[in-house]
Amino acid sequence: MNDVTAIRVDTVPEYCADDSRPEENRFVFRYTITVHNGTDETVQLLARYWKITQGSGNEQEVRGKGVVGKQPLIAPGESFSYTSHAVLDMPVGVMQGAYTFCDATHTRTFDIAIAPFRLAGPHQVH
Repeated sequence: MNDVTAIRVDTVPEYCADDSRPEENRFVFRYTITVHNGTDETVQLLARYWKITQGSGNEQEVRGKGVVGKQPLIAPGESFSYTSHAVLDMPVGVMQGAYTFCDATHTRTFDIAIAPFRLAGPHQVH
């Protein structure tokens, strides 16, 4: 397999006003993730790790198999997208994490870091 840094993860967060209840300290954010496989080999997304840091400094860690109930195979030059959500008790926070992949022959696993991205409700500094 060529350089695993050719796997890119793009994030697009969005505040969900209709699902949020600020008066109850419930702020819902949707995020769409797109994984681009720029390697020369099919990879499989096996697991996820997220660290969610609320504006208060409270941290939550989430680990699990795959994403949205799937462990997708992503062919060379292909992408996989999904949408999920996070619920915060403040109108601002940060998510970051990593995905664990394996190569097509299942002989090697590796992690790809997901850069921090901001979750911000209305009237929050971006």
